[in-house]
Amino acid sequence: MRGTALKLATAAGLLAGLTTAALAQQKSVTIGVSIPAATHGWTGGVVYHAQETAKALEKAYPGLKVVVKTSPDGASQANALDDLSAQKIDALVVLPFNSDELTNPVNEVKKRGTFITVVDRGLKDPSIQDIYVAGNNPEFGRVAGKYFVDNLKQGNVVIFRGIPTVIDEERVTNFEKALQGSGVKVIDKQYANWNRDDAFRVMQDYLSKHPKIDAVWASDDDMALGVMEAIRQAKRDDVKFVLGGAGMKDIVKRVMDGDKMTPANVSYPPAMISTAMYVTAGQFFANAPMRGTYVINAELITKDNAKNHYFPNSPF
Repeated sequence: MRGTALKLATAAGLLAGLTTAALAQQKSVTIGVSIPAATHGWTGGVVYHAQETAKALEKAYPGLKVVVKTSPDGASQANALDDLSAQKIDALVVLPFNSDELTNPVNEVKKRGTFITVVDRGLKDPSIQDIYVAGNNPEFGRVAGKYFVDNLKQGNVVIFRGIPTVIDEERVTNFEKALQGSGVKVIDKQYANWNRDDAFRVMQDYLSKHPKIDAVWASDDDMALGVMEAIRQAKRDDVKFVLGGAGMKDIVKRVMDGDKMTPANVSYPPAMISTAMYVTAGQFFANAPMRGTYVINAELITKDNAKNHYFPNSPF
């Protein structure tokens, strides 16, 4: 299944298809779900979808218990994994706060015979996981880079990195590869932790250091909002556009409305946590083993297709 795109609807279909089997073969199964707290919009969406999916799974599968724990940082998440293991979980669905700090703690859970599903921010040792669910991070970077080449064509660009993780490295590496041979030049890149306030401060630094910035790859919609506020306060008119990512409803609405500062976006749905939880449940209630990598496509969101990505009732 590696390299195969998995639509989120597939997970819902899997749930429906397995319900009959679950009713016929009742088991006692506990799945632990360890995710970052709602430190920014995207993780807020993850928390929402995890909690809603836990209720749906427990209703569909008699005997299934789903325990969702959120953590504000890597150290707290490592402690949360110990707590979950003490509850004798059969499977762990984990979205690591960061790759370095969580690899060993997840491996310790694995050693106890626990089925491991890793989501989004990969571990340093992928052999630990039984399932990996993520957006297509190399494609996320490539699609963004191609947008700059096609629409900016030439000029100075600054990059906002997220948190030091496998996925951040994949995104940035492929963004820069997409720029090779073009007139678009990266003049600065810094981490801003996928955080609006941090991005605001980094953008202030960029604006003070660089007299001309033609466009910004914020790579995340929360960071994009912080970037645009810094530009507004500085009254700079050299920045032609800011490209974020993940499909925040407020940003998608701007794309729909033809906002020149946010003409496009790149999809990366927080509902991928639901896919991971559905597939993990399938490991215990289906008649087929669930193994491999599930990759959700990164799609360029423009005014032409933005309505397909706009969900006004979503928390993100």
